[in-house]
Amino acid sequence: MSPARQAAVRSLPYRHTQLGILTIAASLAGVGVVAAAQAGLLGETDAPAWLLPVVGLVLVASGLTFATLTVRVTGRELSLWFGPGFPRKSLALRDIRDVRIVRNPWYYGWGIHLTPRGWLYNVSGTWAVEIDLERGRSLRVGSDEPARLLEAIELGRGGGA
Repeated sequence: MSPARQAAVRSLPYRHTQLGILTIAASLAGVGVVAAAQAGLLGETDAPAWLLPVVGLVLVASGLTFATLTVRVTGRELSLWFGPGFPRKSLALRDIRDVRIVRNPWYYGWGIHLTPRGWLYNVSGTWAVEIDLERGRSLRVGSDEPARLLEAIELGRGGGA
């Protein structure tokens, strides 16, 4: 391995946390609506008394969980996790066949879900890095810095120990 390549690999691990501003805003707005409904500001409701607090808690929990996406690349592994560390996904770099920058259609949205191009992990925006795995599966990792993520994955794959 060339000295330049060795220095590049030593610059790993790559680690970046992306903030999902729209996810946070939507969660806060939802909590605001639930609080207004609970206070009777939106009129009377026939909903059971327990329903609005439960909906509010679900909104807070999902907002905290999906507010950030952290991606880490070492010389051996790509790992990503939302919010406090769960849900989490890890891949051995040796299992990656190909990687490229892609743009998701707006309707792919955010969160974790299956798309026609494989699983999507995303908190904001439409840019992603698509990863083809050896066993024929694919996944996409949303990123606000897809070129740096792609470079880190390629460095890790080419120089992993």
